Amino acid sequence: MASRQQRRRYVPQRTCVVCRQKTDKRRLTRIVSTSEGRVVVDSSGKLAGRGAYLCEKVSCWEEALRGSALKRALKSDVSREDLARLAGRRPATENENAV
Repeated sequence: MASRQQRRRYVPQRTCVVCRQKTDKRRLTRIVSTSEGRVVVDSSGKLAGRGAYLCEKVSCWEEALRGSALKRALKSDVSREDLARLAGRRPATENENAV
C-alpha cells in the first residue's frame, strides 16, 4: 500500500496592530471591544466583539497602551480603566520567541 502524504494543517494568521508582523493566531494576544463598551483581553479567542491582536513584544504593548493603535484597530475609545487593566497583562520581559 502506498503511503499517503500528510496534509499540512491550516494555521490561522493574524497581524499585530502595532508592528504589523503576521504570525500564528495562537502566538498573539487578542484584545476585544465588547458590546458593553469595555476593552478586555480575550484569552479564549472566542469573545464576541471587535478584536485586535498584539504580539508578545514589550515595545508593541507599550506603544499600544500609549498610542492610538488600539483605538484605531478597535474603532472605539479605550478608557483609562481599560488601559490600566490591559497594562497588567503586558509581558514583563521581551520574549525571544516573539515575532
